[in-house]
Amino acid sequence: MVVVPTTTTTVPAASEGSTPTATGSDTLDAAPGARLFSPLTVRGVRLRNRIVVSPMCQYSCEQRDGLATDWHLVHLASRAVGGAGLVFTEATAVTPEGRISPQDLGIWSDEHVAPLARVVDAIHANGAAAGTQLAHAGRKASTDQPWRGGGPVARADGGWQPVGPSPLPFADGYPAPHELTVDEIRAVQRAFADAAGRAQRAGFDWVEVHAAHGYLLHEFLSPLSNQRTDAYGGDFEGRVRMVLETVAAVRETWGDRPLAIRISATDWVDGGWTGDESLWLAGLLRDAGVDLIDCSTGGNVPQADIPVGAGYQVPFAEAIRHETGVLTGAVGLITAPEHAEELVRNGRADVVLLARELLRDPYWPLHAARALHQDFPVPVQYERAF
Repeated sequence: MVVVPTTTTTVPAASEGSTPTATGSDTLDAAPGARLFSPLTVRGVRLRNRIVVSPMCQYSCEQRDGLATDWHLVHLASRAVGGAGLVFTEATAVTPEGRISPQDLGIWSDEHVAPLARVVDAIHANGAAAGTQLAHAGRKASTDQPWRGGGPVARADGGWQPVGPSPLPFADGYPAPHELTVDEIRAVQRAFADAAGRAQRAGFDWVEVHAAHGYLLHEFLSPLSNQRTDAYGGDFEGRVRMVLETVAAVRETWGDRPLAIRISATDWVDGGWTGDESLWLAGLLRDAGVDLIDCSTGGNVPQADIPVGAGYQVPFAEAIRHETGVLTGAVGLITAPEHAEELVRNGRADVVLLARELLRDPYWPLHAARALHQDFPVPVQYERAF
C-alpha cells in the first residue's frame, strides 16, 4: 500500500450556486473558497473536492488476464497523491469478451478482487475516494492497443467474436457482432451486477456504469446500432430497456452506495441518439437510483462530425442537471482551473472529470488550488515545490 503523509489544512466549500437534489443523501459543506475545492458527500461518501479522474483505458494487463498490475497501482495512486477527489479506474470489463482489447482491466472473476483492492487501498491512503467503471465493449471489443493501430484482433491472434444488439459492424474492416439473444442479454446484466459485488468487496466507494462511447449499453440506446424488433429495440422505451434493467441490477447488488453512469448524450449524427432522448433517459435513471450522470458524447459511429473544443460537452451536463435535478459531471477538454471553477460555481455541473490533462499532469489539482488561491493539502514530501 502506498501511503503519503500530507499537511492538514483544507478549504471547505463555498455556499454559492444551486445544487440539485440527487438520489440519496448529498450534502455540501459551506464556507468561503473556490467551489471546485468544496467537498461533496453522496450517500455518505465524501469527496474532498469536485475534481474527478475520468476513466482512461491503459491497455496494460500484461498477461491478458484482466488483473491489475503495478502500472495500475502507480498510475491511479499518483492521481490521488496529486489531489483529485475521486479516482476512477479505466473501463473495467464485466466479462472477458467485454474487453476493448486483450490487455484491458477486468472484474469478471473473483481473482480480480485482490489486485483491485490493492489499488483501492493506495487511493484511499492518499486521500481520494476510489471508483470503478463497469463496462462491456460490445461490437467495439477485440481490438488492439492504440499504439499498435487499434484495429480488430483476429481470433488467431487472441481475439474473439464481439457481440451487440444487432449484427451491424462498427466500421469497415470490423466484424459483424453476434446479435445477443434475450437470454444472453440477461447474462450480461447479471455480469454487471456480479461485477458490482466484486467492486464492493474490493473496497470501491463509487461504481459507474459505462453506457457511452459506442460500447454495448450505448449500442442498445442508439437506433444507429440497435435495429432489434423485440422488447430491447424499436422505440425509445425498447432501446432504453437494456440500460435501465442493467442499472437496476447493479443498484440492487451495490446497495446504498454512490452510483454513476456515463452516457454519450448525443451521437452527433442525424438519426442517432439525441440530446432530448438523453434528458428523458436521465429522468428515468434518477428514478432508478442513479446519483450522478457523467455526460460525454459520441463514439458510436466513426463518421460523426463532433464540434470538439474546450468544454464542448458541458451544455449536456448543464441541461440534464437543471431539467432533472440529478447531479452531473462535465467532461471534455477541460484544462484550465478557472474554467473548471466556473462550471461548478455557476451550477453547470457538480463535478468536473479530467482525462488527458491528468495524463499530462497528475498534480493538476495542486496547481489548480494554487491558481485559485486555495490552501489545499500538499504532500509533505512535495512542499518545497509549492
